Amino acid sequence: MNIELQSLAAQHPAARTGAAPALQGISFSIAAGEQVAIIGPSGAGKTSLLQVLACALPPTGGVLHLNRQSPWQFSRPALQRLRGRLFLAPQVPPLPPRQRVVTSVLAGRLPRMGLWAALRSLFYPADIPSAHDALDAFDLSDKLFERVDRLSGGERQRVGLARALIAMQAASSSSSSSVRGPGASLLLVDEPLSALDPIRARRAIDALTQAASAHQATLVATLHQVDTALASFPRIIGLRDGRLAFDLPTAEVTPERLAALYEQHEDELRGGSSGNRPASDDADNAAQAKPAPVVMHCR
Repeated sequence: MNIELQSLAAQHPAARTGAAPALQGISFSIAAGEQVAIIGPSGAGKTSLLQVLACALPPTGGVLHLNRQSPWQFSRPALQRLRGRLFLAPQVPPLPPRQRVVTSVLAGRLPRMGLWAALRSLFYPADIPSAHDALDAFDLSDKLFERVDRLSGGERQRVGLARALIAMQAASSSSSSSVRGPGASLLLVDEPLSALDPIRARRAIDALTQAASAHQATLVATLHQVDTALASFPRIIGLRDGRLAFDLPTAEVTPERLAALYEQHEDELRGGSSGNRPASDDADNAAQAKPAPVVMHCR
């Protein structure tokens, strides 16, 4: 799926009256199948940008085109069908605490299932082998039938990433016959490594980029880990204060540009910020604190 933004502006619905826009004057294009990392200090607008691209947050100005069409001019049913081709993986995945991991992973297919098939899948998960393989990509296959509320923060984050792999898979004879149509063609991932140790973070980002390439899906990821972004993505977009700071091939992102982007936020550039990150995996966090209840949103 290709993306085009022209002078785009957006404001979060919960923003105070008179607050500065979360995004303003954003213009860039991303070709179908391209992989792009978005970096910048906290509050730069990275998450808001992903929400705009996921058609979860409408622009307040400018132009958003997905596959050369304006999604907010679609009818409601057409917009819902388009959202079925998008996958937004939030930093803290909205996983129901008492749900089994296998069910949470296979929920990546819900947008391509009918109502009754989706309800049935909550009690009788289909295509368990695919869920196992998706979890194995993140070193988590042993948790297939575990309850979500018994996982550490980093494990829950990896379950959300495994769901993204399932979302990209097209329906096939080996999957449930209730799943129809192609998989997600735009993968939007918000801080996917924030709760992972360095070894698992490296494996996770490799699994995401390789799966996106295999399925010819466009991948846009926000990252706090600047070194990982530079090592794993061919193109970097820098955001600061809701504006585009730069849009460059990785080779042209110099230390001077990074220093300017993170001015007064040098701790984040060095990877020392824990501002809005979940607790680290830390050897899968033996303490495993209970997650706070979350609202489940289907994309």
